[in-house]
Amino acid sequence: MSKAETPVERFKRALTQATRSIAEEPELSVTFGTEPANLKGARARLPLPSRELPAQEVALIRGQADSFALRVAFHDDKVHIQFMPQGANARAVFEAVEQARIEAIGTNAMKGMGDNIAASLEARYAARGYARIKDRSDAPLADALALMVREKLTGRPVPPAAKKLVDVWRPVIAEKALATLAKLDAQARDQTAFAKIMRTMLRELGMGDELGDPDDKDGKKEAEENEPQNEKGEQGEARDPEGSSTEETEMSEGAAEDGEEEAVEVESDDMDASDDAETSEDGNQPFRPNAPPEKDPGPHYRVYAPQFDEIIAAEDLCDAEELTRLRAYLDQQLAAMQGVVSRLANRLQRKLLAKQNRSWEFDLEEGALDAARLPRVIVDPTAPLSFKRERDTNFRDTVVTLLLDNSGSMRGRPITVAAMCADILARTLERCAVKVEILGFTTRAWKGGQAREKWIADGKPPQPGRLNDLRHIIYKSADAPWRRARKNLGLMMREGLLKENIDGEALIWAHNRLLARPEQRRILMVISDGAPVDDSTLSVNAGNYLDNHLHAVIAEIENRSPVELNAIGIGHDVTRHYRRAVTIVDAEQLGGAMTDKLAELFDEDGAHAPQRYRPAAFMAGTQPRPQAKAAAPVRA
Repeated sequence: MSKAETPVERFKRALTQATRSIAEEPELSVTFGTEPANLKGARARLPLPSRELPAQEVALIRGQADSFALRVAFHDDKVHIQFMPQGANARAVFEAVEQARIEAIGTNAMKGMGDNIAASLEARYAARGYARIKDRSDAPLADALALMVREKLTGRPVPPAAKKLVDVWRPVIAEKALATLAKLDAQARDQTAFAKIMRTMLRELGMGDELGDPDDKDGKKEAEENEPQNEKGEQGEARDPEGSSTEETEMSEGAAEDGEEEAVEVESDDMDASDDAETSEDGNQPFRPNAPPEKDPGPHYRVYAPQFDEIIAAEDLCDAEELTRLRAYLDQQLAAMQGVVSRLANRLQRKLLAKQNRSWEFDLEEGALDAARLPRVIVDPTAPLSFKRERDTNFRDTVVTLLLDNSGSMRGRPITVAAMCADILARTLERCAVKVEILGFTTRAWKGGQAREKWIADGKPPQPGRLNDLRHIIYKSADAPWRRARKNLGLMMREGLLKENIDGEALIWAHNRLLARPEQRRILMVISDGAPVDDSTLSVNAGNYLDNHLHAVIAEIENRSPVELNAIGIGHDVTRHYRRAVTIVDAEQLGGAMTDKLAELFDEDGAHAPQRYRPAAFMAGTQPRPQAKAAAPVRA
């Protein structure tokens, strides 16, 4: 050991060795950083310890490391994928309980490990405010059931910060699934048997419609019983396309949090069906594909409380000092990826500049006098004068909008890579005289925010429509130079920014901004990792409500608008939504996909613009209200 090694370095080295030992994986890579802790394959990232190493912080980091190590040692991704439900709510519960099983094995094996994990859980639930819970509408079923399973498998009490969370759900779970819950203890070390029991429990809790069809005999039987239930499962996949646990698991503040939030409103409304018949009638019956679809879903799309929506400039969402710090962190990430994406960007730049090169036509009878050919006239006075004319370039004045999904499922590496690629492409296209606008879309709150509160205060009228507060973010306007807007892209690294995604209205907003531009050619590129999911809206409307609206908006743009629409799906097949789309399986491929798609677009002449575009009624609907410095949205 080096004499110059600091206490923090010793702690990190010891923790790395202990994590590899528990995981029984000597090749496990353990790093420390300011991003949310996560586990991806054989790479684990833990919170960066402070210099003082306070005891509480040490316990939290150890607990996080123990969770990751146990997952590597006792979790099989193939089994997990095989039995994972398709629906978002059931998937969140399934994932949370699987993590409870993994941590229970370590807790029972080593008391110190159990204490570390307990400290980590206590801090996590305290940060989420579960101690202030009053009823099930604020209590995620996924967390509650996971804690009850932990209690059953380890004998340890529920963390004090989460006691109210469990108390509001315990009677319901005990009434519907107590016998099945008791069976889990004997199968804690058998992931396959444990998963089968969990699927049974989910069916008892009213989520049988979301289970899907695993590749086993029991699963086939379940699939036959629930064959029509597909649409909601697709929405679940859209929310977390990487399957939460299979590639990247963010234990402390990551993927589990997204899934747990998703379970809240649907489940609470389901359990309170007797108290709220109108919500039960519309919000709790999952969409069935064999039901007749709406003839024209677009115009019937409603927004319950548009006064709570906002369009806001990135610099107005946090102070300048924090924005500078977040941009510095993004620059650190850019350093590792700069070479690959820069080469792709340079290739795109060469292609664009080649198209912008002008050429001349010579030996014409009219035009500009060609001075280079005057000697010919001097030699032969009878020879006619030669004229030249500049040939028009096929490259039209162009503006590109990058519309980035800022939903919770993009947290971690996907949003980091998206921000880096947007940054590099903005610089590249600006050098080629192509204006770039960078926009983001999310919601202001989980579970509906002020819109849902107003709906509840109004007596919960049926079919309220979209029931959440939109947040549309302008990271860079088309007319702003990159050097002035570069700092804004760091905002995507801010913890707590990414929430739900309502793609249809975001598309309308970005599209209408493009229509107001004077450029001849307008390109809109959407980067997302899933279909629209907003639990507050879907809990009280049809399960395909947001999906239908997105399809209608896309059809309107693709068939009637002069805007050229393209999409890139990260881990999610977006070709079922967009006509021109590409799907990538890893966020690391995003840079190549973006540059290739843009290069492909500039190889074409572009879509033929209608002489006068008249948008459908729903395309000119209510837009978020501008806040701070943001410009008012354009209505088509």
